[in-house]
Amino acid sequence: MSASGSAASGVPHVDVDPFDMKFFADPYPAHELLRETGPVVYLDKWKLYGVARYAEVHAVLNDPATFCSSRGVGLSDFKKETPWRPPSLILEADPPEHTRTRAVLSKVLSPTVMKGLRDRFAAAAEHLVDVLLDKRSFDAITDLAEAYPLSIFPDALGLKPEGREHLIPYASVVFNAFGPPNELRQEAIARSTPHQAYVTDQCQRDNLTPGGIGACIHAHVEEGAITATEAPLLVRSLLSAGLDTTVNGIGAAVYCLARFPEQWKLLRGDLTLARNAFEEAVRFESPVQTFFRTTTREVELSGATIGEGEKVLMFLAAANRDPRRWDKPDSYDITRRTSGHVGYGSGIHMCVGQLVARLEGETMLSALARRVAGIEITGEPRRRFNNTLRGLDSLPVTIIPA
Repeated sequence: MSASGSAASGVPHVDVDPFDMKFFADPYPAHELLRETGPVVYLDKWKLYGVARYAEVHAVLNDPATFCSSRGVGLSDFKKETPWRPPSLILEADPPEHTRTRAVLSKVLSPTVMKGLRDRFAAAAEHLVDVLLDKRSFDAITDLAEAYPLSIFPDALGLKPEGREHLIPYASVVFNAFGPPNELRQEAIARSTPHQAYVTDQCQRDNLTPGGIGACIHAHVEEGAITATEAPLLVRSLLSAGLDTTVNGIGAAVYCLARFPEQWKLLRGDLTLARNAFEEAVRFESPVQTFFRTTTREVELSGATIGEGEKVLMFLAAANRDPRRWDKPDSYDITRRTSGHVGYGSGIHMCVGQLVARLEGETMLSALARRVAGIEITGEPRRRFNNTLRGLDSLPVTIIPA
């Protein structure tokens, strides 16, 4: 891992592979190297530009006309190769198409809709805490971080009860596919057929419960806001946006609160900090580590010239710990002002499932804090490797009842 002499355009070259298993196991030294080498770097391994400082990541996210999403938010360039699945109408689209479809999702996931779901989500969180208190020792990933969103979000969306075991593997395929043609991506796509078939089927109007979020999306076809072909693809967007990011966010929050007992004590003393404890975990652990954009023209960014049609990799996780933006970035502090973190992205493509994630994170953490005195890690946490996401596969814990 090293930085070497600059390219002709004044961009330093860096010998870092952000899709290597060693990088996934401990990305922080590489993040620091990327930030300190320069505002824009060139990664020789995959022939692309990278930005790891907060200012540049934020600038790229907020200039969709120059740094577009429609050519893919992964390494593959849709102008040059065929996407592995029909592109997302939200994530992999630019205005004006993106503006139109995004408006539909903003309506069906509005703050008012979230308010209507709050009691149901809170009751489900309380019920899960009952179950966990009976067990005392459990895996905080499978029994909590995955179990909670799976117990409520598919119902809110209006999915049938059978087949839901495909949801988490499906989301993990989607996020692995944003990476390069490495083993993780190839294996994920090779395994994806049953998960894709399930998801495609579930997103059709006839398979969704009346009154659910999915049915509400389809209802916008009558109004002419979207077409009958677009509706299932918009439901599909929520299946990856509403689950994996939430699972990894809740997993990250529990992992942080177990490792920093003084923060757990703070939360127990003031339950209004639950939402911020979740936000700070998203900043600190960054469940979504990276995303790509493609330049639509030659552009100058912080003194570096980037040509048209170049892939730019944004290191969201590195930006979320950039000392230029955050005070004591490597400490988890639930009283920190977290607004502005790029854990959900920023600008017009900001994560569409963020309100769901925040509601689930907050209700789950406050239910735990009310009734659990302490969380103790009782076994070796195991990472789940993914080209885009950072999370745990296993986190054995024991809880002490309050």
